[in-house]
Amino acid sequence: MTSALDTIIQGIQLGGLYALFAAGLSLVFGIMRLVNLAHGDLIVLAAFLILALVTALGLNPFVAALVAMPLMFAVGWALQFYLLNRTLGTDILPPLLVTFGLSIVIQNGLLEGFSADSRRISVGGLESASLALGPVNVGVMPLLTLASAIAVIVGLNQLFYRTSLGRAFRATSDDPLTAGLMGIQPKRIFAAATGIAMVVVTIAALYLGTRANFDPTIGPARLIYAFEAVIIGGLGSLWGTLFGGIVIGIAQTFGAAINPEWQILAGHLAFLVVLLVRPRGLFPRAVD
Repeated sequence: MTSALDTIIQGIQLGGLYALFAAGLSLVFGIMRLVNLAHGDLIVLAAFLILALVTALGLNPFVAALVAMPLMFAVGWALQFYLLNRTLGTDILPPLLVTFGLSIVIQNGLLEGFSADSRRISVGGLESASLALGPVNVGVMPLLTLASAIAVIVGLNQLFYRTSLGRAFRATSDDPLTAGLMGIQPKRIFAAATGIAMVVVTIAALYLGTRANFDPTIGPARLIYAFEAVIIGGLGSLWGTLFGGIVIGIAQTFGAAINPEWQILAGHLAFLVVLLVRPRGLFPRAVD
């Protein structure tokens, strides 16, 4: 019983990391219907940026992430405003091709700058710290990851439904032409959305880099987890994205408990099962 409870708790915490991978992707898709194939590589780019700040300036990783957030916001804003906005339209192929190319550029740039060596961001004693919660011990870093995922989802919902910028997001998403007639500039709104998504990406990168090794080529695998979490939860639902990440996390930890080689496969199988039962995901409309 304790073993099963421990596996579930570990799965929920792992799901928090996958939800962080997916939240920015869900935000961008929900506002502009843009499928960003470079999303995973942007997470890895942010992880290397945090690592560079830690190495060069001797910053604490959490402080380095705070420094990296405005830099990544600027990267996201510029990418959307000067490049990705040009690809938006009724045809979904141009954004896919451009972001696929961007993915290759980022991977090769990171390989040139940092080599193919695996890296990790050290957080000292936090890596092994744990808390006793009843019959199980919970790692501090996984717990922080889950708490950050919940905080990000709450923050994005507050932004989306309680602010003037959020109203502009919703209006532009529903009808860009009418929103433009009301004085909203869709291109700038889309750029702001991608910039905010990159802030979320930076938070995801912090926990990616501190909880596991990373290298320039792991972006596509992170993208797959993000896609699966978004689709399981239902397109357009931020809370659904969190739930989708948790479904994948629990499936993977139970798979690993049976056989370590089954961890990744179990997550993909859970994704397929959900698609068979609910093809549009568990929460296909934004119900936040």
